Amino acid sequence: MSAARPTRDQLLAASDKTVPDVIAPGLAVLFCGINPGLYSAYTRHHFARPGNRFWPTLHAAGFTDRLLAPWEEVELLPLGYGITNVVRRASATADQLTAEEIVRGGKRLRAKVRQYGPRFLAVLGVGAYRVAFKSPKATLGQQPEPVGETQLWVLPNPSGLNAFYHHQFVPLFNELLRAVKRDQNERGDAK
Repeated sequence: MSAARPTRDQLLAASDKTVPDVIAPGLAVLFCGINPGLYSAYTRHHFARPGNRFWPTLHAAGFTDRLLAPWEEVELLPLGYGITNVVRRASATADQLTAEEIVRGGKRLRAKVRQYGPRFLAVLGVGAYRVAFKSPKATLGQQPEPVGETQLWVLPNPSGLNAFYHHQFVPLFNELLRAVKRDQNERGDAK
């Protein structure tokens, strides 16, 4: 259930905190944020800040049959979806992260992907992807190099602070969903 809105001091106290992954072996898609924002760290739920477009976009693109609230994030697991972050520590904005943190986070992320084996990894933020995966010319969409058997995708950062791609969120997320369904059909495990 939703909690009362945090105060400014409560948000500031959430700096450098973490949010637990929503993850299980063999997911269809592991969504990967850049790092938790302070609101998410305070609530301990991914993409929790009002105005974040992750949950509405997930629903509008067809990943969920209803709009989930951040505190319902574990309901993604039976659907075959999970959530993690490139960098674990929370900050007010992603630009407070260092390139070194993002590179280290990218190494941890690749290890996590190898461990859990999702079919797709969707990194939500092209700038973070470029740094974490040392791919400075990466664009949105499917990436040419997988991690093991996991196909990589880059989608826009759904933060309310990201003014770019506003009208492209749903079509870009839906493109990933179509790829997931094609993959499931080819492997004979469509849900």
